[in-house]
Amino acid sequence: MRKVAIAGVGYSGVGRNTGLSERHHAAQSALAALADSGISAKDVDGVATWGGDATDFAHMLGFGPQKWFLTVGVAPAFISPAMHAWMAVATGQADTVVAWRIMMQQPSSAAMASGSTGSMMAGMSDYHYNMAFGNFSPTVWAGLMMNRYMHETGATEEDFAKFAVIQRDYASRNPDALLRDPLTVEEYLAKPYINKPLRILDCDYPCDSGSAVIFTTEERARDLKQPVVLVETASHATIHNMNFETLPDMVRTSPVQAAENLWSHTSIKPSDVDTAQLYDGFSFITMNWLEALGLCEPLGAPEFIRNGGTTLNGKVPTNTDGGAINVGRRHGANFCIESVRQLRGQSTSQVKDAEVAVWANAVGPFAGAMLLTKG
Repeated sequence: MRKVAIAGVGYSGVGRNTGLSERHHAAQSALAALADSGISAKDVDGVATWGGDATDFAHMLGFGPQKWFLTVGVAPAFISPAMHAWMAVATGQADTVVAWRIMMQQPSSAAMASGSTGSMMAGMSDYHYNMAFGNFSPTVWAGLMMNRYMHETGATEEDFAKFAVIQRDYASRNPDALLRDPLTVEEYLAKPYINKPLRILDCDYPCDSGSAVIFTTEERARDLKQPVVLVETASHATIHNMNFETLPDMVRTSPVQAAENLWSHTSIKPSDVDTAQLYDGFSFITMNWLEALGLCEPLGAPEFIRNGGTTLNGKVPTNTDGGAINVGRRHGANFCIESVRQLRGQSTSQVKDAEVAVWANAVGPFAGAMLLTKG
């Protein structure tokens, strides 16, 4: 196994109703990542994407012949193309792989036809039986899971308000964030419920976005323009079908298994983590990950956040770009990119002497995480 580094990261023009296609977002984000790394398009010999067509993107961008390629279907967000890119380089299937996550605020008809959205999930499970009763949005199961989490942990709505305020503070310093205005606990609590107790500021912010990350060998990365960030290990886990509503335990889900797998492949310990970038498609998911990864006590994330554990001066500064609730729905790619920037010393909310970062995606039936270190 070859040691793998992340050499380049980049975003497209991100926003609401940008008018750009998946191809535009793929091109803009890849070109930004190439410029960030100093790598030539002709040197890319592997591609992976969640959203769009990897082979089409490679041809469009003038990449050389591809030794390895993958277009991910149903999978836990950006961690999937990222893990496949890492493994392709580690095993020698390719030397330089671009991994994308392309998100559209409103999926195109082509995306719906190809099944690259929730339509595929619906076809793979029993959603057609319960959609007639109003189960047409992930906010339905999110409200169930958040309610159960509050019941088991004693978390209050004020705890989630505190979480939102901390994340908005990070976002206020990040020009990549779409929501940057200061936020108070009172303002959070005044926002409407989407599915009680889930409020609108507990949900990631829909937008058009393209995110690209370049994986290559450590040797190659040391000759490039950016400080070296190494992939220590990564993990996937799946425990159930795609019916979130029938999970036997709505609090201890796939992040538990993904975290156990992650730590089993490294000598690094949770206490070594300097910063964590943890999925917040819904805010309670970040709390699930803090606990699953051992960054706080089991069922102790609300108290951990209440006591400032996730702030910049806290024990584990978390979601230091502001999280997807503020930077926009980038389906976890932002957490990989922010981890890289932290270890390079380039974050807008920089953690002092950061050397170890963990980022994670998803919850419920499937999840994944990746551990990065300063090279």
